Amino acid sequence: MRLIEFLKIISKTTGTFITLLILTRLLGKKQLSELTFFNYITGVTIGSLAANTIINTGSRYLNEMINLIWWILLTMLVTLISLKSSKIRTLLDGEPTIIIKNGKIIEEALRSTRINLDDLSMLLRSKDIFSIMEVDYAILEPDGKLSILKKQNRQQTRLYLPTEIITDGNLVKRNLKELNLDEKWIYKELKNQGIDSLNKVLYAEIQEDGSLYIDRRD
Repeated sequence: MRLIEFLKIISKTTGTFITLLILTRLLGKKQLSELTFFNYITGVTIGSLAANTIINTGSRYLNEMINLIWWILLTMLVTLISLKSSKIRTLLDGEPTIIIKNGKIIEEALRSTRINLDDLSMLLRSKDIFSIMEVDYAILEPDGKLSILKKQNRQQTRLYLPTEIITDGNLVKRNLKELNLDEKWIYKELKNQGIDSLNKVLYAEIQEDGSLYIDRRD
């Protein structure tokens, strides 16, 4: 290999490395952790585009570098939009699905998530749970992992599963319906805490005892 070719490879690899370093820092930790399927696919594509920039030469290198930068900018744009819109966020990331509720397997949830009983048993075993009788609630997260809430002792009582009710100033109506609560109850609870508008609430979550935890906007 001639010295000039060697230096070209080194310079391209260094340039791609620095570009990736800067842009991945801008993307944020959520992308790096691959929390959702969208993050995972985006990460794989970024890796593929970065490899192409190193392999190609001449004008092809510049074209691939433009592709890489534009893809990351599009990812950043979509991420910013999803921060402002819960609907876009749900479209991109999906939403958690209750698989087991009050110790009972929800068959419709299994069908909608395309999980069979063998898959469910495997996911439970990965959490060191070998009997469904140990489980009070099981929630399939958007990243495909299973979150488990084990059954408490019989002496202890739980009115609700801790659930988000308000995010970014918007009511999560699906969760309200799931908990058999209505909007009047929410507004009454907000009023009791001196809050007259949903826009003043960043996040609100109903607790096991039925109380409402509220995190106000700054």
